[in-house]
Amino acid sequence: MTKSVSMPKIIVFTIFWVGQIISLVGSGITGFALGISIYEKTGSTTQLALISLFSTLPGIVLSPIIGVLIDRWQPRLTMIFSSCVAAAITLCLALLFLANKLNIWYIYFGVYIISICSAFQNIANTVAITLIVPKQHLGRASGMLQIGEASSRLFSPALAGVLVLNFKIQGVLLIDFITYLFATATLLIVQFPKTKIITESTESNDNNKDNKNSILFREAFDGWNYIVARPGLLGLLIFFAIGNFVLGMASILITPMLLAFTSAAVLGNVLSIGGSGMLIGTIVMSVWGGPKNRIYGMFYFGLLQGIFIIFIGLRPLIPLITLACFSVFFTIPIINGCSQAIWQTKVPKEMQGRVFATRRMVSWLSFPLAYVLAGPLADYVFEPLLAVNSPLASNVGKIIGVGAGRGIGLLFVVLGALTFVAVCCSYFYKSLRFIEKELPDVV
Repeated sequence: MTKSVSMPKIIVFTIFWVGQIISLVGSGITGFALGISIYEKTGSTTQLALISLFSTLPGIVLSPIIGVLIDRWQPRLTMIFSSCVAAAITLCLALLFLANKLNIWYIYFGVYIISICSAFQNIANTVAITLIVPKQHLGRASGMLQIGEASSRLFSPALAGVLVLNFKIQGVLLIDFITYLFATATLLIVQFPKTKIITESTESNDNNKDNKNSILFREAFDGWNYIVARPGLLGLLIFFAIGNFVLGMASILITPMLLAFTSAAVLGNVLSIGGSGMLIGTIVMSVWGGPKNRIYGMFYFGLLQGIFIIFIGLRPLIPLITLACFSVFFTIPIINGCSQAIWQTKVPKEMQGRVFATRRMVSWLSFPLAYVLAGPLADYVFEPLLAVNSPLASNVGKIIGVGAGRGIGLLFVVLGALTFVAVCCSYFYKSLRFIEKELPDVV
């Protein structure tokens, strides 16, 4: 049973929200600053890429196990513990930088642990929202939480540059340490409703204490089994994974496409304006809360996203690309908010850790796949197709142009078309289209 809390839920959510935003911005600054520091010290793109790998992959791969543990623990205590561990690791890295005794492998290990802590934070965060936010406001709450991500994307690079210049990398790490402490303090102030967590696997194996590890791994598959048993949720998961794959490739390809015909300064302006679209989108979603029929909101804004991705690659025109980037970023928080609200209302609280962890793992694995494929597809397939005197120069080239960067432009057109097709196929998949009617709300 859920226990009452002395503090009104709106105040609980506001305090929790502020703490999470501060922590996200701090982590974003640290991630960007670490990348700058490592590249300046080593000059190695490979080592820079390894930092990204260690900071993302562990949390993705371990998500199912993390989901089981979150279902066994209380979300608030989980977030407090993971924040404290991440803060301790960040402080250790700062002290090692200060002592000039930091080996690159210490950084790998540090971001590895922080990645796992972030996975605990991310999944427990999503579960906690269903405890403190009424069902009708879940879309609005999701939009508000994405403000932190949008702010991190928009402001972290500039802030990191200023802070590294004035306080060095160790100063940035100490600032991030303080933001972790701030987020932890907000969690200590508030109280979430507590739920009694009992799973089938735990009940059926109460007397078998020797099988705890096997129970843990079996329960890790409960999230996947729950999704597979509900075709609408499985369709939603696949739809989201395809969207992440497209956005992952686009995030890699935009830089080489623009640098083929413009300067790094212009590239920075385009990405900054694009990032502001995400911030505005989160504000709109926070105020609006999304459409009443959330799945149709995903379809409509998914179609718009596909169209604008096509526009990014259509012509080498900076105003067109800037407007298209802004519009793509604007649609992201609305699609995410609608999807999040559907998951939160269709999955029982005692299963949310496992289900949300599985969803996170499957949908986020499409990002590394996109990163791996983006370069070879651009360099060895699409760029040669639209080189001068290439096979497509006399037909497709007349529409989108030929030469450096135009093959990547064609790849953007293909990615936009893929998004468009994914939305259309999802619409005609009845289990997904009618998910809000056919699958009963449990929250």
